[in-house]
Amino acid sequence: MVELKTDTSIDAMYEAGQVVARALTAAGKAAGVGVSLLELDQVARDVLREAGATSPFLGYRPSFAPTPFPAVLCASVNDAIVHGIPTKYRLRDGDLLSLDFGAKLGGWVGDSAISLVVGRPRPADLRLIETAERALAAGIEAAVVGNRIGDIAHAIGSVCRGAGYGIPDGFGGHGIGRQMHEDPGVPNEGRPGRGLPLRHGMVLAIEPMLIAGGTDGYHEAPDGWTLRTNDGTRAAHAEHTVAITNAGPRILTER
Repeated sequence: MVELKTDTSIDAMYEAGQVVARALTAAGKAAGVGVSLLELDQVARDVLREAGATSPFLGYRPSFAPTPFPAVLCASVNDAIVHGIPTKYRLRDGDLLSLDFGAKLGGWVGDSAISLVVGRPRPADLRLIETAERALAAGIEAAVVGNRIGDIAHAIGSVCRGAGYGIPDGFGGHGIGRQMHEDPGVPNEGRPGRGLPLRHGMVLAIEPMLIAGGTDGYHEAPDGWTLRTNDGTRAAHAEHTVAITNAGPRILTER
């Protein structure tokens, strides 16, 4: 069931989204050669504490997970696509790092993700990240009243496939509100004009994920959470929480 949010609720979700934006900005600035993933998780925890917010990630345990998620931040490095658990791993020069973060404030959730390169970037990684951001922008542009979920999916998929990148099969965005994951699902590839009509008050987490090698395959790492590319190539992830309004899409996690 899709819950349509009131304008007042969307304003409240914006406040949660700004906590997310501040945490990702802080963690991104802190990410440097020699910094551990656990240290980045602590940066994000500090932002939550200062804002009086809580984490929808910490302790989250969907049906596929062997254990509850132990952190407030997902930190995925190089061939890790999503759901990377922060560890003592210290970032190295040239690592591609994707950070995914959520916050709950006043009963409402925000969710967003960024990808960046630590130290000296490789041109191929910069192209991958730029394409992820461009795919996200295309998906947001399609998130207008009168369109359908398939229009968002088609916009994202067209950018990703057009650049020669793979899309992890079965993973995409989702509705968001009182809970981190709500209806509807938002695929990263699809046919335009298909799926649920978009209405004022729908709020979606739109999140393209790209695999550099052009294949769609992935596998679960031994930790039971991290998804890694089957071909060993790098991945990038970009995400915003977006409200669909009569005035156009409103990015609630804008940084």
